[in-house]
Amino acid sequence: MDGAWSSAAVRRAEAELMPRLPPGELMRRAAAGLATVSARLLRETPGHVYGATVVVLAGPGDNGGDALYAAARLARRGAAVHAVPVMGSRVHRLAAEDLVRAGGRFTDRPPLSCDLLLDGILGIGGRPGLPDRAADLLARIDAARTVAVDVPSGVDVDTGAVPAAAVSADLTVAFGARKPCHVLGEAALRTGRLEFVDIGLAPYLDPQPPVQIPDDADIAAWWRRPGPEDDKYTRGVVGVAAGSQRYPGAAVLAVGGALAGPAGYVRYAGAAAEAVRRKRAEVVCTEAVAEAGRAQAWLVGPGLGTDERGLAELRAVLDLPVPAVIDADGLSLIGEHPSVLAGRTEPMVLTPHDREFERLYGSPPGDDRAAAAAAIAKRLNCTVLLKGHHTVVAASDGTVHVNPTGRPVLATAGSGDVLGGFLASLLATGMDGARAAVAAAFLQGRAARAAEAGRGTVTASDIAAALPAAIGSVLACGA
Repeated sequence: MDGAWSSAAVRRAEAELMPRLPPGELMRRAAAGLATVSARLLRETPGHVYGATVVVLAGPGDNGGDALYAAARLARRGAAVHAVPVMGSRVHRLAAEDLVRAGGRFTDRPPLSCDLLLDGILGIGGRPGLPDRAADLLARIDAARTVAVDVPSGVDVDTGAVPAAAVSADLTVAFGARKPCHVLGEAALRTGRLEFVDIGLAPYLDPQPPVQIPDDADIAAWWRRPGPEDDKYTRGVVGVAAGSQRYPGAAVLAVGGALAGPAGYVRYAGAAAEAVRRKRAEVVCTEAVAEAGRAQAWLVGPGLGTDERGLAELRAVLDLPVPAVIDADGLSLIGEHPSVLAGRTEPMVLTPHDREFERLYGSPPGDDRAAAAAAIAKRLNCTVLLKGHHTVVAASDGTVHVNPTGRPVLATAGSGDVLGGFLASLLATGMDGARAAVAAAFLQGRAARAAEAGRGTVTASDIAAALPAAIGSVLACGA
């Protein structure tokens, strides 16, 4: 499990490490790694470091110092380096002297085009937004590649919010650890590709980062593999209460997600039973939850409708002593009838997008998506999977995960139905709510990537069809 650490946690780690090193060593490590990555980019475009044009936007702090020391290394290799102090004349003095000795120059009039722009404006201690001069230069300079030094300047490092002008990087070189802005909110979109430079911080970072990031090994470790004595019931029975006469497709997609999961038996209950029978011969269909028989977990909500029938089916699922995934119309019904959750003690996973979140909570998630998801998880004593380009999963104990595998093609009708059915299948095997939500989002992202390969468009059905292979590839790392 990887993680993202707050700016305060990183500063504490740096404060512990620096007395153990020669003066300036930490900055030299950061600058060396940044220069290595920058040189590699220049070898790709324009194809060489010698003669390449590099512009450095340098703030007065250590972030600017990192950029200037790295630029000095590039200048020694023949790059034409133009450094611009963006806050008056204040820059890191020793780094500035090193750049000048290496042949770089300081200027107020940098070239309006360059092969590489180094964003050394603000570091993890900077407040959101950019100095006016920096914003103006960024708007005017045509850079083939923009590299952010540790974080894209102008973003909120700890929440991922971008409330004002900020850098949009092609690549961010992070020192020592991910920060929340690399994986949360709009800032994650401005980070570009993320590369790490190990500066020795790991032993000094808090063992429990505020944001946890799963990888293949985590998913494989959580997975319940069937044994030789298992049968379809012991592998897990999942129920799906979804769809209606108006929206039968939601039912078909939801059971498709459930069938792709590890449960051994899928029951469907609802008004779209005939459509499910035609499409999915493996699924046992009934007209209502009360007729479906026992299941170890349920999905309720996609395409269900918000009329009296839909409310009755939601109540029927919530009355059962098993975990439940609540999505789509189920969330809308809870927003209208919050009393349906009264007395509910079994685990729940709620899977809202932003508008559904607002119906539940009374306000949109806002800029701090991790905190918003954690707040509603605590209020309702559940797990919340807040969908987005970087999906957030928050447990009722305050633990927050962010999914690293999201793809833009997941923004397609029905993908949430597939996710809900798949997630319920994981719950039916005994996986706890938070892990099930994390694993479902992670694997759906992998499936979307596989479905997208070589294609212009991807549908929810494509994603469901790609899930089994995605699962297999992830589980192989834990075999």
